[in-house]
Amino acid sequence: MQLGLERFLTEPTLRTPLRGKRVALLAHPASVTRDLTHALDALMALGDLHVVTAFGPQHGLRGDKQDNMIESDDYVDPLHHIPVYSLYGAVRRPTAAMMQTFDVLLVDLQDIGCRIYTFITTLLYMLEASAVHGKAVWVLDRPNPIGRPVEGLRLRPGWESFVGSSPLPMRYGLTVGELARWFVQHFQLQVDVQVIPMTGYDPTSAPGYGWPVGELPWVNPSPNAPQLGMARCFPGTVMLEGTHLSEGRGTTRPLEVVGAPDLALPAVVQTMRRLAPDWLAGCGLRPCCFEPTFHKYVGQLCQGLHIHVDTPAYQHLAFKPFRLMALFFKALRMVAPDYVLWRDFPYEYETDRLAIDLLSGSALLREWVDHPAATPADLEATLVADEQAWVTERQPFCLYLVE
Repeated sequence: MQLGLERFLTEPTLRTPLRGKRVALLAHPASVTRDLTHALDALMALGDLHVVTAFGPQHGLRGDKQDNMIESDDYVDPLHHIPVYSLYGAVRRPTAAMMQTFDVLLVDLQDIGCRIYTFITTLLYMLEASAVHGKAVWVLDRPNPIGRPVEGLRLRPGWESFVGSSPLPMRYGLTVGELARWFVQHFQLQVDVQVIPMTGYDPTSAPGYGWPVGELPWVNPSPNAPQLGMARCFPGTVMLEGTHLSEGRGTTRPLEVVGAPDLALPAVVQTMRRLAPDWLAGCGLRPCCFEPTFHKYVGQLCQGLHIHVDTPAYQHLAFKPFRLMALFFKALRMVAPDYVLWRDFPYEYETDRLAIDLLSGSALLREWVDHPAATPADLEATLVADEQAWVTERQPFCLYLVE
């Protein structure tokens, strides 16, 4: 297969329309070719492209800021001597002055297919600004590591934030290029968007089911995304950021291990298996202990679970990480009704809404967990309705195979 970036680099005719244009690049550390050349370096080496500026999303163009709300500054690239503007610093949306520096924006972002991943919010903000300022946007497409399956509640109107900019389900099953096409239609953006699609990409085939294992190197799209297993778990485990449970930051398996020092784990797991055994399918669940070296519970021994999606028992279509973590919360609430589960703290600069609600896209999940009479069947009905509606809605925007 070939990435959109690789096609753009090796097929000169794709670049012909950009002759004489001022070109900008939106990228991050995982924006690399298969030989690990960063997109900015590869584009600057072309003799027929005039790259004048670059933009970095959360965590930076080349750097690795470790956590949320750790901002990056604007700077001048020391190798190429062009300005690099941070879209996770003084601003989240590009300023008019930034937009006046270029004619065409190239977007090369490795996403992981989850609504709360802020790179897609930055993509939307750049599309909106490009519509206002008359700029063109070219998306150099990349794989969605977690493939085509759809899962999770859709974000409800009024719950938009930097970790949820549009009514997507938690796991939406589109590549960045496909998603850009949906953004343009959904928000009725008057912007010239072109997608340079990948060739030879099959988002349904084993063993990667979205990620071409053995063909592309895995470079962390964000600092705590060290491997494919994290991406598969993330649409569920990311919700722990809105709780007092550890999502495994500060360990070598972030967002694959979950737990806390005061967790009655055997009772929680037993309750999960009794309530909705189907929601635990497709993965291995191993009781484990871990001690974070930073973040929540630093230096404290946590009891928890390691979600294994790296064994022969892994079933891509059966694994439902959103349901798995929702069930984990529900079982914990039943076992320990007074457990202080929801974290009340500023999250992505939001101070008046709970982080769990921002992450899940509304108050629906939290209210379901906290309601003593609410059952898995109640949540399942809402999930299925949301998921089926999205599967139909996304169909016209798919450029590759669909399961």
